[in-house]
Amino acid sequence: MIMAKYIYQQENWTNFTWDERKISPLLAEVRNLQGRLLGKMGSLGFVLQEEATLKNITLDVLKSSEIEGEKLNKEQVRSSIARRLGLEIAGLVNSARNIDGIVDMMLDATQNYEKPLTEERLFGWHGALFPTGRSGLYSIEVAQYRTGEMQVISGAFGQEKVHYEAVSAKNVKSEMDVFLKWLNSDNEQDSVIKAAISHLRFVTIHPFDDGNGRIARTISDMLLARSDESKYRFYSLSAQINKERKKYYETLEKVQHQTTSNDITVWLEWFLKCLKSAILSSEKILKSVLTKAEFWKIHAKTSFNDRQKMMLNKLLDGDFIGKLQSSKWAKICKCSQDTAIRDIKDLIEKGILQQDDAGGRSTSYKLIETTS
Repeated sequence: MIMAKYIYQQENWTNFTWDERKISPLLAEVRNLQGRLLGKMGSLGFVLQEEATLKNITLDVLKSSEIEGEKLNKEQVRSSIARRLGLEIAGLVNSARNIDGIVDMMLDATQNYEKPLTEERLFGWHGALFPTGRSGLYSIEVAQYRTGEMQVISGAFGQEKVHYEAVSAKNVKSEMDVFLKWLNSDNEQDSVIKAAISHLRFVTIHPFDDGNGRIARTISDMLLARSDESKYRFYSLSAQINKERKKYYETLEKVQHQTTSNDITVWLEWFLKCLKSAILSSEKILKSVLTKAEFWKIHAKTSFNDRQKMMLNKLLDGDFIGKLQSSKWAKICKCSQDTAIRDIKDLIEKGILQQDDAGGRSTSYKLIETTS
């Protein structure tokens, strides 16, 4: 008999248990925060809800990829999401094929959260993630379960450390059939708990050549949308996971290495605390959405050219990196330095921008805080 090294090698490994005394109070707290957030956003109207959703899904897509070491272009992600949601916003740019694919996967999960997750849908997500059939320099099996064995390793060549060996390729199909049946069943399990368990089960099976982490987080987002009963997204779980990346991998590894117990309290505890932090962190995004809405309400009758509108939105969205200088204005707006200076002086005269104390070549400008 082969000694078990990982949790999935136990008989009935998915019959998970946990300490209700630790999990129930955390779940109740998360559910309360979700309800309060949805109530607050529900009173703000569709335009602001759409703006918040755009910000949070953009953050989710960016940070889920960042967890895997891939940095995507924020403007392309934002533009791709806005186009697919039919939102009319200024400054849209063309987006790369791989970014459109990631966005398609995320929007299918969160906007069609009530639909069952089938094998066909899952393969569609994987195909969207890897439209060229390659991951970096390597050709991979796309839109199908892996046929090779899978190890999660780290370290330099010749000094690799094996963190985890996934379910054998010959068992992936049967494990995924059981997983999808459970996921789509109405088993009276709380959707937030189900989101946590689905994440653990999926990355433990590791059914694909690549993209398992991103798809696991997308499944969690789908179930969280189900728990909110809303297509609007007002918080980003992936952004918080990215902040806690080290603990995320440590907790997964700890649970996956269990060989004598199906107790997943440590994973549920971490997941719920992470989700709680994600919801609390949403306050910053919601504040920026409200500030931006208030600004345009105050300046509804103020005349701006297209360059000014674009740059003001960048500043209000917090998308402007570094200090605002005329040279940056000219570069972003693709205009001359003289035009940039005229645009900025006009906004100073209108009481919208002010010059920072430092002058000369380092002259920079910032928004004046407005109150209605």
